[in-house]
Amino acid sequence: MSDRKKERAYLGLGGNLGDPASSMGAALRMLDADPLTEMAAVSSLYRTPPWGKTDQPDFLNATAEVLTSHSPRELLDLCLEAEQKLKRVRQERWGPRLIDIDILIFGEMTVHEDGLEIPHPRMLERAFVLAPLAEIAPDFVAGGRTLTEHLAKLDTAGIERLQSGRDWWKKPD
Repeated sequence: MSDRKKERAYLGLGGNLGDPASSMGAALRMLDADPLTEMAAVSSLYRTPPWGKTDQPDFLNATAEVLTSHSPRELLDLCLEAEQKLKRVRQERWGPRLIDIDILIFGEMTVHEDGLEIPHPRMLERAFVLAPLAEIAPDFVAGGRTLTEHLAKLDTAGIERLQSGRDWWKKPD
């Protein structure tokens, strides 16, 4: 076990190809199986309309709170490894995908590195991120407001909470 302090991080997950709920569940189980990372909370699943590129199927989205001894870059590598194992193919920005995992928040850190920006630069503009994130961290303050307050200012039309149980991800395929 690492001597590093465990940091609280929040991840955003989504997908709209294949069986996104199964892919997200498998990814969360992979991350939870890592000896330096544990799931602290997982949101419900949400069906959300596509964002950016709108001529594609609806997405399923969720968020997870993890406790990790990894650095932000190591956690990103772990997330990318999970995406790769689940056969994620990166073709077009905001396009259809089997699985997508983003680090939204990592402790109190601000990171600006190639391929890694924390906090996620657009999370406060995206209801599909904030709806599940506000479910598990409603009082978290970002940009001077709680996530719930940020969400209240966004268009949430078409966002539907599908499963109220937070253990949906533990069910093996």
